[in-house]
Amino acid sequence: MGERDAGRDDREAIGRRVQRLRAERGMTQRQLAEPAYTPAYISTLEAGRVRPSDEALRHLAGRLGVGYEELATGRPAGLATDLRLRLTEAYRTLAAGGAEPAARQYAELLAEAEDHGLAEERATALLGLGECAVETGELTAGRRHFERAEACLTEAGAPLPARVPALRGRALTHYLAGELRYAVYLLESTLDELNRAGLHDPDALLLLYASVIGPYMDMGAHARAAQAAELALALAPRVAEPALVARMHRSVARTLLAEGRLAEADASLAKAAELYRGLRLRTELANCHWMRGYVCAQNGELPRAEDEMREALGILSDTRAALYRSQVAVELADVLHRRGKSDEAAALLREVLDDLSSERGAVHAAGAHRLLGIIAEDARDTDTAEEHYVRALSLLERAGAAGDLADLCRLLGDLLRRTGRVEAALDAYRTGLGHRTTPGTTTLGPAPAPPPL
Repeated sequence: MGERDAGRDDREAIGRRVQRLRAERGMTQRQLAEPAYTPAYISTLEAGRVRPSDEALRHLAGRLGVGYEELATGRPAGLATDLRLRLTEAYRTLAAGGAEPAARQYAELLAEAEDHGLAEERATALLGLGECAVETGELTAGRRHFERAEACLTEAGAPLPARVPALRGRALTHYLAGELRYAVYLLESTLDELNRAGLHDPDALLLLYASVIGPYMDMGAHARAAQAAELALALAPRVAEPALVARMHRSVARTLLAEGRLAEADASLAKAAELYRGLRLRTELANCHWMRGYVCAQNGELPRAEDEMREALGILSDTRAALYRSQVAVELADVLHRRGKSDEAAALLREVLDDLSSERGAVHAAGAHRLLGIIAEDARDTDTAEEHYVRALSLLERAGAAGDLADLCRLLGDLLRRTGRVEAALDAYRTGLGHRTTPGTTTLGPAPAPPPL
């Protein structure tokens, strides 16, 4: 097929379309053909035995009262533009916290894009459905949508930077499911491919570097997280998308927290919150309140930490972002426990564990068990405490969260030692030391090649 025929249907489809439109308008083949063509040519064309030229299609479109594009492809004029506008509306619905209504909008738009063979709009709708599924905690469904979006873009010949949002979505679902190492592999391999091929797209790189910070931190790979944060900050001035810059500020705050730079972390989160507020991205705004609460807790400002986290929890409850809500609830329970409200904290954690599992939010499910173990120890219920610690250990080992594993082994070892099981305690301490001496920075392989900044 020649370049000028790209996007045009085959001759049989065009012939059927011409015949249908002519019949709907009550025209004869002679009336349609005159004055430039013959009835015999129209008959041959409608039978699908000849491919009309662009000139012939424009003549027929004018006689039939339709646009050239609609006659050539079957798509109404302006359809792609209309779909893009409606995809933007669906994004706004999702940003305002309406994951379920947004999913319905995206599903309708996906069906239209598929009917008319619009690959880019189909991929955008699939990405939207993936984001909706992540918001509501349906990680398997979300992963399928992201995989379909990536396949759609690959089939359409889209370059790697255009496929990055789908790849990042896949990595996010693995990360939230507790598969930290595979999430890092996906993000790092994509970064390597972009940088080594010279595809230095600022938006794509910023999205990937901001996304890899969380998995790095949970794996104990703090040096790599800090490097990713530095690169993200250097890329930010080149990026025009405010939501992307805001997400970067939120992710960078995690590395600043790990380095004890609390004031800088708070400032970074304030920038992110301001951008999200202006964009009316409620889930992302909730995440900023969550992390600001964490900053306050680290700084010993527990009443303010509780206020910030309750604000985040309220927003996420309104938006039905189930998985994120569960994660914030674990952090809030920690603050409540530290404020002497252990009964309220335990009740919140038990509610959270109904929503989390080893396949869905493993790291935070482990966090909930860890905190329930501490609460049980405070109440001198050592059997229950040990049970929660062991469950947490199993979840973290499966997820590969090295930093959290080391701390949990210390807690379990202390408990075993206090109850007279010295050999078992030593085993727990040795396991914890093993995780401390083999952090993620030495087990992930070479770091991805950085972009030329």
